[in-house]
Amino acid sequence: MFPVDRPRRLRRTPALRRLVAETSLQPRHLVLPMFVADSISEPREISSMPGVFQHTLDSLSKAAEEAVAAGVGGVMLFGVPKPEDKDAEGSGGSDPEGILNRGLRRLERDLGDSTVIMADTCLDEFTDHGHCGVLTADGVVDNDATLARYVDMAVAQADAGAHLLGPSGMMDGQVAAIRDGLDAAGHHEVGQLAYSAKYASAFYGPFREAVGSSLQGDRRTYQQDSSNRREAAHEVELDLAEGADMVMVKPAMSYLDILRDIANISPVPVAAYQISGEYAMITAAAQNGWIDRDAAVLESLTSIRRAGADVVLTYWATEAAGWL
Repeated sequence: MFPVDRPRRLRRTPALRRLVAETSLQPRHLVLPMFVADSISEPREISSMPGVFQHTLDSLSKAAEEAVAAGVGGVMLFGVPKPEDKDAEGSGGSDPEGILNRGLRRLERDLGDSTVIMADTCLDEFTDHGHCGVLTADGVVDNDATLARYVDMAVAQADAGAHLLGPSGMMDGQVAAIRDGLDAAGHHEVGQLAYSAKYASAFYGPFREAVGSSLQGDRRTYQQDSSNRREAAHEVELDLAEGADMVMVKPAMSYLDILRDIANISPVPVAAYQISGEYAMITAAAQNGWIDRDAAVLESLTSIRRAGADVVLTYWATEAAGWL
């Protein structure tokens, strides 16, 4: 009781605060999402995500090397095909010469095992309708037909050099199908970072620009409803039973309660994705002089770690690693 009990004693100096900090944030905790685009001759800034770029193969390699030098834990690669290369099946996603697989081969060639190379294993960037799977004749995403496409895509990404695959489409049974396909192709060592609790969110808007999305409609029939909490634990339990090596909560900042729930039950590492809209909000507020940008970035990343994330995917990974 006051005046004997004075918690402020341990906040008096930066050294004291550092000594008793309950949550640490280190470069190894961070993963940099990256975009590699076909048919561009120089990096192209994403207007709704200032400071984030669609890369050429050369600029992709350079930016990834900078991230590794800063100490980040890994990179997550997304492909941006030419519009004319999209089709209903998303065939560019499994084409060895598709832009995503070419990007993976370039990273594997230039970085090898110096970092963890991750790939987005989803069809949405490659389909002309923008959905994460193939459609039935009446326009509904066909879960089981989509699984076959995910297997083809996963094997192509593993062939290209990915260490971890990121099935993000929220199809039922996707982790088991991909695991069986990888094992049948001899890729026993390639793991899965499963997007297990991925919510339909208004905060994905800038990402749609980043990947040149052709989405028609929405993804609410397969991504989770933002009002549901128990469902996330159920999804994670299913993915774990199917062989997920890591699990993810996406988005991060609006779903910290979900992240804490999953961290409490997961026997494998838990990741959280600080998504495009979260990046854009902080960036826009800082550009208007309303907040301290760098302090807000670090506070947001620390809060995600505090909620239970072992790994944080963030577009600030390289920059924040430099500060740390």
